[in-house]
Amino acid sequence: MGAFPHVLIIGGGVIGTSIACHLAVQGAPITLVEAKDLASGSSGACDGLVFLQSKKPGVHLQMAMESLKRFRTLQKHLPVSMEFIQTGGLVTIETDDEYRAMNAYVKDQQAIGLDVHLLDKEQVLQREPGLSGRVIGAAYSPLDAKINPINLTLGFALAARNHGARILTRTPVTELMVKNNRVTGILTPRGPIPADLVVNAAGAAAGNVARMAGIEMPVIPRRGQIAVTHAGSPVLHHCLISAGYIAAKYNPELARTAGQGISMEQTENGNLLLGSTREFAGFDTGNTLSAIRKIIAQAAARLPALASFQIIRTFAGLRPWTPDGLPILGPVSKLDGFVMAAGHEGDGIALSAITGELMADALLDRKPAIPLDRFSPDRFEDLAPDPAFRTDHENRQPAPQSSPQVPPQVGFQADPRPARQERIQ
Repeated sequence: MGAFPHVLIIGGGVIGTSIACHLAVQGAPITLVEAKDLASGSSGACDGLVFLQSKKPGVHLQMAMESLKRFRTLQKHLPVSMEFIQTGGLVTIETDDEYRAMNAYVKDQQAIGLDVHLLDKEQVLQREPGLSGRVIGAAYSPLDAKINPINLTLGFALAARNHGARILTRTPVTELMVKNNRVTGILTPRGPIPADLVVNAAGAAAGNVARMAGIEMPVIPRRGQIAVTHAGSPVLHHCLISAGYIAAKYNPELARTAGQGISMEQTENGNLLLGSTREFAGFDTGNTLSAIRKIIAQAAARLPALASFQIIRTFAGLRPWTPDGLPILGPVSKLDGFVMAAGHEGDGIALSAITGELMADALLDRKPAIPLDRFSPDRFEDLAPDPAFRTDHENRQPAPQSSPQVPPQVGFQADPRPARQERIQ
């Protein structure tokens, strides 16, 4: 091992590429492998919200606030425009019960230091005159923003490569190489790749990667379906989610019984992105007509101008969910050299900048700015395999990939969300 360990990162999404970027700029030797193309998983099938208000008060919100600070300067260092814009964000409130709950929630966030406050109905409609009368108030923060998640991922990857990182796409991991209870690299269809440290940043598939080493990590795919409209005139000036969206995020049972809530953003091109479901459907990334109809109906009830827009596309991504809502970051004590960096659920984009920095510091034996103890994989050390999960979720995984015939390369694909790449009339 030289001055720095050779770090191998599994996963070419926004978390894996952020870690690669933050390590590479410090001179560490990096190899990143991705089974498909960069941003081909959750990072390319999500909205672009950097929404601080949706983070639980505590270390989760603290991480998001630190990540936001880095987004403000990150553009200077990435070779691709992130399209980062701080529009401010609204959490719309529709009932007295929601107002009381959000009042307490906002006070807790204010205590952490977030710039957020409640608006009454008149104040909300002054900011968003196109909202319907069913909205009786909102929580507002000027810090909430939007970003292009695919550009962000590719920007991290390009910056890492420009600093010497080796990035291999269409290179699935078939096995973890282990000797004397230490991971020594990976096997791929192209052969073995040795490494001093292996970072599991495989997103919703991180549980499967851990299982290759006989380790249970409760990272479970949670599907989110999104609808995209044609590009129209500006009708929405802020990023917007409903109070019910936050409730569904942290309470899966509530998501099933009381609905998913709604999220909306309008891109600079004029397309509206409408979301999103929170479903445990295994690794199925298909859309369902019932879910898309419900998203459109809920969005239109809050934004009547949506009636003049046409839906041109739908897609779905898989959020890497964990039982306590926190990501899993740090070394796995059961296997030396094996490190987790997954489980951000729907917060991977917002937390990517700080996650990359914290993980790079930890991997290089430096003290992270935020202690990673709360995120340690060892909090699930006594987790036993869940037979129900194996039956309901693992059996619906895609079949193993065949060995690709194309040479390793950095993969750049078109943004699957037309809203980000072109104006569609």
